[in-house]
Amino acid sequence: MKSPILGQAYVARSINAADNRMINLFPEVTPPGSKDTGFLNRAPGLNKLITVGNGPIRAEWANQSSTADAFVVSGNQFYKIDLNYNVRLLGNVTGTGPVSIADNGTQLFLACNPDGFIYNKSTGVFQQITDPDFAGAVTVGYLDGYFVFNQPNSQIVWVCDLLDGLSISPLNFASAESSPDTLASLAVNNREVWLFGTNSIEVWYDAATTGFPLAPIQGAYNEVGCLAAYSVAKLDNSLFWLGADSRGFGMVYRNQGYTAIRVSTHAIEYAIQNYSVLSDATAYTYQQEGHSFYVLTFPTAGKTWVYDVATQMWHERAGFANGEFTRHRSNCQMSFNNATIVGDYQNGNIYSLDLDVYDDSVGVQKWLRSWRALPTDTNTLNRTAHHTLQLDAETGVGLNLYPENLFEEHITTQSALRLATSPTGYLLTEASDILVTESDDTIGLDYDLLVTNLHP
Repeated sequence: MKSPILGQAYVARSINAADNRMINLFPEVTPPGSKDTGFLNRAPGLNKLITVGNGPIRAEWANQSSTADAFVVSGNQFYKIDLNYNVRLLGNVTGTGPVSIADNGTQLFLACNPDGFIYNKSTGVFQQITDPDFAGAVTVGYLDGYFVFNQPNSQIVWVCDLLDGLSISPLNFASAESSPDTLASLAVNNREVWLFGTNSIEVWYDAATTGFPLAPIQGAYNEVGCLAAYSVAKLDNSLFWLGADSRGFGMVYRNQGYTAIRVSTHAIEYAIQNYSVLSDATAYTYQQEGHSFYVLTFPTAGKTWVYDVATQMWHERAGFANGEFTRHRSNCQMSFNNATIVGDYQNGNIYSLDLDVYDDSVGVQKWLRSWRALPTDTNTLNRTAHHTLQLDAETGVGLNLYPENLFEEHITTQSALRLATSPTGYLLTEASDILVTESDDTIGLDYDLLVTNLHP
């Protein structure tokens, strides 16, 4: 019988219905002519590149006008890094939470909620926005020469003067008034500004009017809002966010045109709605080998969920500490120097997400898959016994050394390839029991370990 190990994370309210966990693994569909319809791929490891400041890493930004450098907010300091990962301190910022960044080609705008800062890439000058009409910024975007930002605890959206983030005219603002809710966040997508309220969404465009240039698009309105300002992220030519409205909360959406489309499952929503704090959720997106991932982290809950656009399936990403799975270490992302680079949520470490790295730099990477042995709708309620489990796995990848306790008589050579029959990378059950085969005393053991060949 073929057991349905493929699939996604889905732990239902009733575990009798579904109790399928997927941690640090994600499915990939293969075309006709392949060995099977798909396989489980391992999530990328963390390859440490450099330590920037004391951390945590609050934001990362690859230079939009040059590929030679990038920028990092670590703790209360703002840094520039080059292609050789040399670090230069540019100045100090305020706040402790995530930082939103936008780029107009010459200037970077850092929204630190509430304070704002501007870095001029041409002159190298870094300074705080002190214009008396600057009322603070939660998130910031860029559209047609203007920095666009939402004022904290209000319905107001502002634009800076054309190509000048330091200058703000007192009349360059408007209110998103289709609903009386507060603006939580904004994002620019396809040259349109999406204004995310707590219970609604409006989409505006550059109408090129005198003074304040933006205007709402007629009919581009959703009665779905945003629950967490920093959960909004761009991916697959769309926006993704953690939603809420006047009827409930805790669904994940993406836009299709101007319509909010639910992408979370009942199981994901059940998990999310049981977390004590949701407003601190953060998200970033990245693409790797054709998989486009929306990575949603709940810091207070210590959980990270990932949606794969390629398969439309969810899985968990996790670190491992003190015998338990924890939230993933990554806090934000940028694509720089031909790598997907993330920053650590606890310290100043900068990593690349690397499918050829098999640990999380500061610790091991463990994975977990639990699923029902029988395919859906095949349980006849008759007692059955299964004496063996055969897993088709590519083993020993990335291991450079044999186990220290490996006896030489357990090593053989076949066609110049050394084979080990006692690996350290044992397969474990969720209860941490080692999976073994039936009794076999060929190597002096009462059983064989389930994965027995290393191919270093």
